Amino acid sequence: MNDEKNRHLVLGLDSSTQSLSAIVIDIDSAEKCFEHAIDYRADERTNCFGIGEDYILPPRHSMAEGEAEQPPLMYLASLDAMFADLRNADVALEDIVAINTSGQQHGHVYLNKNLSIIFSNLLRAESSTLELKTLLAGVFSYFTAPIWMTANTLTQTDHVREAVGGKTEMIELSGSDAPLRFTGAVIRRVAEQSPDEYTATEKIQLISSFIPAVLTANPLVPIDTGNACGMSLMNYRKKEWDNELITATAAGIQGGPEELQRKLPELAPPDTVVGNIAKYFVEKYGFSGDCTIVAGSGDNPQAKVPVAGDLLSLGTSFVNMVSTDGNTLDPEGYANAMYDGIGRPFMFGCRTNGAMVWDTVRSNYGLTKEEYEPAEKALENVSPGQYMTFWQPKAESFPVSGAFELIRTTERDTHSLAEDYAGVIETSLAAVYVYSQVFTHKTTKQTQEPLHVTGGATDSPEIMRRVAGIWNRPIVSVEKGGAALGAAVAGVKAYCDHIGESFNVEDFSKTVLKRGVLIQPKPTDVAAYHGEGNYLQRFRETYQRIMDKNPL
Repeated sequence: MNDEKNRHLVLGLDSSTQSLSAIVIDIDSAEKCFEHAIDYRADERTNCFGIGEDYILPPRHSMAEGEAEQPPLMYLASLDAMFADLRNADVALEDIVAINTSGQQHGHVYLNKNLSIIFSNLLRAESSTLELKTLLAGVFSYFTAPIWMTANTLTQTDHVREAVGGKTEMIELSGSDAPLRFTGAVIRRVAEQSPDEYTATEKIQLISSFIPAVLTANPLVPIDTGNACGMSLMNYRKKEWDNELITATAAGIQGGPEELQRKLPELAPPDTVVGNIAKYFVEKYGFSGDCTIVAGSGDNPQAKVPVAGDLLSLGTSFVNMVSTDGNTLDPEGYANAMYDGIGRPFMFGCRTNGAMVWDTVRSNYGLTKEEYEPAEKALENVSPGQYMTFWQPKAESFPVSGAFELIRTTERDTHSLAEDYAGVIETSLAAVYVYSQVFTHKTTKQTQEPLHVTGGATDSPEIMRRVAGIWNRPIVSVEKGGAALGAAVAGVKAYCDHIGESFNVEDFSKTVLKRGVLIQPKPTDVAAYHGEGNYLQRFRETYQRIMDKNPL
């Protein structure tokens, strides 16, 4: 691939709730050449589709609590806007050899029976004088796209779970316990609430497969087996549509299981090349007609790609991604079994009440969101495992429990920043650790391999010290990458596989995504959490009592 005339670039796209992001990587140097994001509300090219401050459309009905949908035309407008920005930034679009996509998980679109005719517009050179939102405007049978924030499917998820035999069987089949946001239950609700639109639907595509469909002008591109994990329709271990799940989901709706099965595209590994870029993009933006398009995957699977091992993300919410053997599941149903953007299995657990709660505790003591030094000094004066401060401003899914106000386990008239801050940090980290144990296999090899940690908290030596002690394993900080970067890295692998070039994804990832210094757990900290201090056991007993009083 060492062509003296041309560079070999790969473009990773992430279509998220709030924006379309792009990262361009040079295959030969493993350098990030370009990064850009288009905020749907801030950009005049995408803020004209009626979304509110929460980036979703007003509900169709006044009582539609839990409905969360976006306009698919916005996704199309953002693609045109992004490619125009890339061209205007002098990115050599003709040197992009592959494009790979990340899409917000569970989000999906409904395409009508004219899909092949309408998509064929993208194959004609003259189409480049128009915009995607005009060319494809007539392809939707259900005119909005339900997204991951959907929470109005309790009746549907209960039905599917019971129809397959209960929680245990649901997890065994799909890898997850039918969360409200998962696509299958949402499809069932759409079919019940909007039967005419459902009947008019020819194909259902995830957002992550809809974009490759547009890029290739092929509305029948497969859904990838990584993002399909978030649908409650695929057999997790077999990586194929599951008759039992489809039958349960489609029972009693128009056309039954046979019709739902027909509406689903085929399945393929996420790093499958699904075609070349359509004529529209070649003529309008200058892409090479040889540019390959990859199947793509969801945002969580793609974000995992640059880290082969376990990854803990300490952001507004906490995300724990634990690499597995592909057979490991969470029998409690708190976490979800997935495959990443190159097909490696992992468990995904997301704790809603994350660093946002830490920020609020600091603000209670007069510190702004950016004032970390006083809080860091306070942590330095507190030995690990001394305090427990519990606080869940939002309902929690990991583990499932209701919201509650700040609770301290020490009875005092006055309290300090050191006590509250250390306490809330350690209990929230402990919650992630404790409720991940059921799907985390403690082998000698794994405990010797570092836990990768990303997010703003990696700048705090005292927080990182506590992570190492609670997990009782070496840890290493990882530069924040995001789903667009993961999509780009997976795209490099897909392209190299496609042309028969050898490629080591782990070595490449270490170059493109910088790692920090290895931090070993301190024996005294491990003893405080796991040994005679018994912090983790005391935490679980106390937290269980609190959850019993605050059910969801």
